[in-house]
Amino acid sequence: MPSIDRLVIALAQLNPTVGDISGNVAKLRRAHTTARAQGADLLVSSELFIAGYPPEDLVLKPAFLDACEAAVRELAADTVDGGTALLVGAPWRDQGKLHNAALLLDRGEIRALRFKHDLPNYGVFDEVRVFKPGPLPGPIAFRGVRLGVMICEDMWQPEVTETLEESGAQLLIVMNGSPFESDKQDERIQLAVARVKESGLALLYVNQICGQDELVFDGASFALDRDCHLRLQAPGFTEAVIATEWVLGDDERWTIRPSLQVPPTEGLEATYQAMVLGLRDYVGKNRFPGVVLGLSGGIDSAICAAVAADALGPDKVHCVMMPSRYTSRDSLDDAAEVARLLGIELREIGIEPAITAFGAMLESSFAGKGADITEENLQSRARGVTLMALSNKFGWMVLSTGNKSEMSVGYATLYGDMCGGYAVLKDIYKTTVFALSRWRNEHVPAGALGPVGRVMPERVITKPPTAELKPDQTDQDSLPPYEVLDDILESLIEHERTTEEIVARGHDRTTVLAVWKMLDRAEYKRRQAPPGVKTTRRAFGRDRRYPITNAFQGHK
Repeated sequence: MPSIDRLVIALAQLNPTVGDISGNVAKLRRAHTTARAQGADLLVSSELFIAGYPPEDLVLKPAFLDACEAAVRELAADTVDGGTALLVGAPWRDQGKLHNAALLLDRGEIRALRFKHDLPNYGVFDEVRVFKPGPLPGPIAFRGVRLGVMICEDMWQPEVTETLEESGAQLLIVMNGSPFESDKQDERIQLAVARVKESGLALLYVNQICGQDELVFDGASFALDRDCHLRLQAPGFTEAVIATEWVLGDDERWTIRPSLQVPPTEGLEATYQAMVLGLRDYVGKNRFPGVVLGLSGGIDSAICAAVAADALGPDKVHCVMMPSRYTSRDSLDDAAEVARLLGIELREIGIEPAITAFGAMLESSFAGKGADITEENLQSRARGVTLMALSNKFGWMVLSTGNKSEMSVGYATLYGDMCGGYAVLKDIYKTTVFALSRWRNEHVPAGALGPVGRVMPERVITKPPTAELKPDQTDQDSLPPYEVLDDILESLIEHERTTEEIVARGHDRTTVLAVWKMLDRAEYKRRQAPPGVKTTRRAFGRDRRYPITNAFQGHK
């Protein structure tokens, strides 16, 4: 029988930086101080917190592992007084194998070690490549209570939970590095409910919040009592140290008392917050002084500028209107109004002198050839060179403005509008761009550094999209309507549907085949695109790895 009937467990929903071991330790120490003040017996971190998650091939460096293990031992010394113990995540070597580990630090020592059993090897995860799986774990004895500790993927299948319950665990703690995707929180809770029902044990789920390259982690930690009632819902997209109270019932079983309940961040708001956090951490953690982007007067650059202002503050957002002979008065006016509404810098640098110079340079080589897409791409590349020159001179990172619809079908110019260090719309379809723009005009995201109120004029949202690379051009000259294109693309990318299945959704077969062909042919462009925030189940990059050289024509 447990020797105590009450336990206070604090969760540390924090923002680590991959590779910043000392910074992560300092952050956890501050959380430890807060947890002490809350009267916590135990503070739980997220997965691999000491290293930052995901550390990828950093864990193949012995010096990095040495530093992580030394940091854990330093943290163990912080617990020598027998007060608030620590359950921390770190890479750990044991008997010649490298593991994704959870370590209990109490009374100045490492009291217990548990290794992740179920290593994910799909989508953005490839932990099998660098870690060895641990054995099925037993519970950890902690001050008279047997803790069933799992690490992220261990919760997604029933085997680890079953083993813990059968070996005497009295409550479940799950340490996570679970990246954001639309509707991901519902899936997490459904899986947690399944584990609680199977085991009869209450469950605490601890997730990190941060942007790490193309991944965003949304936090939203939670707890379920043994009747599957939600007893804790931590906020999304923000750091928090939250104490939870666990009590031993008359039936000699542990459960959690009701705690903080923050309404979940969902839908367009969650997607927008993911974009903001991803950009903020990418720029901040890589020490860029700000961003620069082309502001064309169109919707993509307008929403990118809004995200940047909300993430970084208007003073760190530098925009450039780069007109050509095809740029309309409306575009000039709309770009100026977006900059005014956001309070960001806008400078104008015309590209006609560059286009004239390129024309003279190439005149003899192009003799006898009429104007075609080459001249259109030259305009885009002149703009790309201009933005990169400003980046080199002032240190600003170029923010790419292309969306997922364009990246899918290759409606973008290599070394032109595709240039940049980060792409916040990389996993955002055009129809979602419209929806996000309307949402941001009507809402101010929590924690936003940008202005209250509208961020773009209504005309930016309603006018036909155009690249303005030739007279009277619109996107629909080359592409199906975006509501048609995006449904076909989502069917092909996220769901791998066949031609017949997509046609059955109401689409024209010729259009489906044309889109499929464009998608396949544009793979070489996507390989050279900057990283960007993952928001869907299947983002370009590590989620979707198609060969560039690919003779399969299953779309015929």
